[in-house]
Amino acid sequence: MGQHYDVIVIGGSFAGLSAAMQLARARRHVLVLDSRTPRNRFASHVHGFLGQDGKTPGEIIDEATAQLLAYPSAHVAAGEAHSAARVDDRFIVTQSSGSASSADRLILATGVRDELPALPGLDKRWGISALHCPYCHGYEVAGKRLGVLATHSLSIHQAMLVPDWGPTTWFTQGIIEPSPEDTERLKARNVQIERVPVVDVLGDAPNMTGLRLADGRIIEIDALFVGPRAEMASPLANQLGCEFDEGPMGAVIRVDDWKQTSVPGVFAAGDAASVWSNATFAAAAGVAAGVAAHRSLIFGL
Repeated sequence: MGQHYDVIVIGGSFAGLSAAMQLARARRHVLVLDSRTPRNRFASHVHGFLGQDGKTPGEIIDEATAQLLAYPSAHVAAGEAHSAARVDDRFIVTQSSGSASSADRLILATGVRDELPALPGLDKRWGISALHCPYCHGYEVAGKRLGVLATHSLSIHQAMLVPDWGPTTWFTQGIIEPSPEDTERLKARNVQIERVPVVDVLGDAPNMTGLRLADGRIIEIDALFVGPRAEMASPLANQLGCEFDEGPMGAVIRVDDWKQTSVPGVFAAGDAASVWSNATFAAAAGVAAGVAAHRSLIFGL
């Protein structure tokens, strides 16, 4: 058995590092295990994050990691957490390499994995011209020809939002038929509704010039917003017995206001535990999880 820590944080992106920082500043021994595969690694830049606007995700993570490691009680290890289990009064986390460490508390900042629609060429443009969040990337494509690809019931809400950044076409993909009321709202926002399915993405990747429809027509589009379904990037929450809530884009770990899961001593933060996917939200949730984990070490669960 390896070293024992007060807290092990699994996931070293915005949520995990923010959680670990609170614990390090409380002079608690904290280990961050990170596989270096954050969800936003496909994005060229991070936007809307106060003080970090325009930096690449990697730059922010590298700088935050260096700042965390300035605290002597903080440790970061590269590797994938393969399994986690409660054994007596502690948690045992085993990496894929076979090495194991223990802790009194766990924070899951394991993130999610996007499941893109089966549309040829979409994956080659993900994070560049095929985008997830208009608040994160809308300004950079403002004034261009924009599209919204329906993937779930909330796509209509995204179609209502995106016109603030440019002329918008909503592609229903046969998934959603807007109600008369929704049709009027979309019309008031000057959204074009296209019911013929998209079958191909055009242009030299990672750029986009248009979408080919099933009837052969081509709609000129410069950027496409897609709200993909997501799955847990790690099996650890399931292994530990955490309960989940079903969100519009997939399951998320159930947590309370202080990021405590249904399993005592296990906290969760970031995209794995929230339907709101945004770097700032993830960092804020990590702060809450770190503070809550520290308080639980003092006051109990």
